Amino acid sequence: MLYAIVGEDVPNSLPGRMAVREAHLERLKVLQGEGRLVLAGPMPAIDSPDPGPAGFSGSLIVAEFESLEAAQAWVADDPYTRAGVYAAATIKPFKKVLP
Repeated sequence: MLYAIVGEDVPNSLPGRMAVREAHLERLKVLQGEGRLVLAGPMPAIDSPDPGPAGFSGSLIVAEFESLEAAQAWVADDPYTRAGVYAAATIKPFKKVLP
C-alpha cells in the first residue's frame, strides 16, 4: 500500500539537513530502485523553489510499504529523524487516483 509521509522540520533545520542529506537521499534511491517511490522532496520554508538560507519546513514522501508499521519503522530509521531534523512525522495511507 502507498503511504504519504509528511516530515515537519524543527526551526533552523538547514544545517542538520545538509549534514545528513546524502544518507537520506540514498535511502530514497533504494525505494526508487525497488519501484516503491512515487515522489519525494522538501517543502521550501518560503515561496521559492530555491529558498536559500530560509531552508525548508519539511518533506513529503509518497512510497509503497508493506504496512503502516513498516512505513513508521522506515521513518524512524531515516537520517533526518535520527539527526533531529524532523520535529514530527505524519504517516497516513494514501490512495493514488491521478495521474
